Amino acid sequence: MLKELCALNAASGREEAVRNYLIAHLPKDADYFVDPLGSLIVEKKGARRPKNRVMLASHMDEVALIITYITDEGYLKFDPVGGIDSRVLFGKRVTVGPSALPGVIGGKAVHQLTKDEKDSVLEAENMFIDIGAADKKEAERLVSLGDNACFDSEFIEFGDGFIKSKALDDRVGNLIMLEMLQKDLPFDMTFCFTVQEEIGTRGAMAAAARIAPDYAIVIESTTAADLPDTPGHKQVCKLGGGAVVGFMDHGTVYDRALYKKAFQLAEENKIACQPKTMIAGGNDAAAIHKAAGGVRTLAVSVPCRYIHSPACVAKKSDIDCVAALVELLAEAFCDAPKD
Repeated sequence: MLKELCALNAASGREEAVRNYLIAHLPKDADYFVDPLGSLIVEKKGARRPKNRVMLASHMDEVALIITYITDEGYLKFDPVGGIDSRVLFGKRVTVGPSALPGVIGGKAVHQLTKDEKDSVLEAENMFIDIGAADKKEAERLVSLGDNACFDSEFIEFGDGFIKSKALDDRVGNLIMLEMLQKDLPFDMTFCFTVQEEIGTRGAMAAAARIAPDYAIVIESTTAADLPDTPGHKQVCKLGGGAVVGFMDHGTVYDRALYKKAFQLAEENKIACQPKTMIAGGNDAAAIHKAAGGVRTLAVSVPCRYIHSPACVAKKSDIDCVAALVELLAEAFCDAPKD
């Protein structure tokens, strides 16, 4: 199922394919609706009514490109949609537009670069997508301005339980929530598959205002820099280290009591869990915790190498740890005493 989810293209604002897949796989006892921005909000009854309304959230969109201009020669100029390091773009395969037209990201040939150009990163504005068109007229028959281009990347399993694919951020979160919805829940819960996270947590902002939860759990992927010559304090988190729980990132200072509760539950239930050791990145928690008069919010993430690239790498055991910890946290928050 994760392989199927990752294969779908869902640039920010164009999440239809993932949303339709999720709807098709919802259990019959779940009620859902789609809000005006496109977020999928699912309500499922549990064995009991909760003391607190708990919202679980993961985003459907992925980083991508958007076509902004077609040259006379038939090449496509583009801008990134979301945070993409230009170094991961050159020479990569993409699919363009609703028909998934194949293309390749190119730029000036290395033998044509000046010395200064060779010593600097080739920026996205100096690249183009080659779809094999003879000229602008032919390209315009195939592509429209505003079409998206998504990475064309094979899902593979390798090594000791590792996975490589595009869009693991955040199809792993979608999968965890979808599998949780298949189970008998201890309490009523609300599941929100959000849109437009990669361009500013916009879908989560609208959804949280509508839902007005008491608690929220954001299920994400987060950067792992457990690479050679990286000092321990800059590795952020490690693959194989289990679920990642942050105390602060660029969008949120997390509720300290919830942070401690996560590690307590992980220890009691022998679930591998690790802190996020750098103030970096951000996610839907940035919007959710400020909504509806304030929401107690926690993010639980899968560590992911090479995030926002065609070759995101995660480990299956870490995904399992996140799934197990999220279920325990959701139950605990549903039953927490009112302040």
